[in-house]
Amino acid sequence: MTELRHSVTSCAHAAGLDGQRLDDFVLAVNELITNAVRHGGGQGWLRLWWRSGELVCEVADHGRGISAQRLGDRSRPAADTAGGWGLWLARELSDAMEVETSAAGTTVRISTAAPAGRRARAE
Repeated sequence: MTELRHSVTSCAHAAGLDGQRLDDFVLAVNELITNAVRHGGGQGWLRLWWRSGELVCEVADHGRGISAQRLGDRSRPAADTAGGWGLWLARELSDAMEVETSAAGTTVRISTAAPAGRRARAE
């Protein structure tokens, strides 16, 4: 997964993210990738693209889905909780997050604003 994080970092930087915005986006994507592997059957799919002034990342898996209770809970996990941080972190570290889930799998899409001046390099 280290190689994948480096690729995401490179693409996000080329799209204009830097500093804390870059670090936050890469961490959010890493959390989604980790969730896909841990809870989605051991593998997942990642897509990254530029859309109208923002960088979008989509991670999908074929796991059993996420319960409505877990999706509805937007509270910060307790500090001593070993798990349950992934979706919360991804939501906190990105500008927007969408989740589609069913018994056939889950797709999570996050986005963050990216400077338009470097857009052409990321497309």
